[in-house]
Amino acid sequence: MTTAINITVPATTANLGAGFDCIGAALTLHNQFKFTPSDDFKISVTGVEAQKVSTDESNLAYQSFVNFYEHRGEKTPAVHIEIGLDVPLARGLGSSATAIVGGLMGANHLAGLPLSQDEIMNLAIALEGHPDNVVPALLGGCRLAAGGDNSWAICDVPWHESIVPVVAIPDFELSTTEARRVLPTHVSRADAIFNTAHLGLLIRALQTGRADWLKVALQDRLHQPYRQGLIHGFETVQKAAMDAGALGLVISGAGPTLLAVVDKMQASSVESAIASAWQSAGVMVDVRSLSLDSQGTKADVV
Repeated sequence: MTTAINITVPATTANLGAGFDCIGAALTLHNQFKFTPSDDFKISVTGVEAQKVSTDESNLAYQSFVNFYEHRGEKTPAVHIEIGLDVPLARGLGSSATAIVGGLMGANHLAGLPLSQDEIMNLAIALEGHPDNVVPALLGGCRLAAGGDNSWAICDVPWHESIVPVVAIPDFELSTTEARRVLPTHVSRADAIFNTAHLGLLIRALQTGRADWLKVALQDRLHQPYRQGLIHGFETVQKAAMDAGALGLVISGAGPTLLAVVDKMQASSVESAIASAWQSAGVMVDVRSLSLDSQGTKADVV
């Protein structure tokens, strides 16, 4: 019998401009979830903003753990979950997706791996409500998801080695609920065509690393124009990033983290420009260059 299982899940950045609710990429920033069979239910949390994470049955990782057993029609066993946080909460870096994937994967391993990766993915998408964070969190890399109702086509999107994702994580939160509330319920045909064309170009631009294509492809009309006003200093930071050589600046997920897409030769100067610009607007910010996590969720017996 497995003594304990440690699940490592990467952060994600979703939407990438025009790819609203359908594209996302795993990043080299991770949360850890250790599941140990126990006589009593217990959750302990350490790491960044640990005090904000619930340690009762409302905990999202535990809810996902329970969902696995409910899906199987089995009783949920008592478990001790130890959570180590490096992904900040409510910042647009897929913290909820790490909890969902972590809970499902932990349960699957403790149960002896009865479900396939695709079945875990479908459960995760159903819990999250959309695929753009949970799919790359589970599988790694950059992924485009199309489909619905437990029938998904998942496409690996090659990411050119010259392209660096620079994340700027501000010291304030923005809930996904609030970020979705400002979106219109209908969009024009022109805006739909605009995003369709730009998503197609984005996929080719990421694959080839062509700077001229990326500068165009990262534009969006479906969500960013409506969400920018929720992010204090957005226009100032965007101008600073572009002036420093970024190929584009987009809202990561629902925000407020901003993602600069940068040629690796410009990464350092863009980091500095973003930090200075946001701090001048009165916002403390953590800016760092990351890489794509190509492995996705990892499980280790401990």
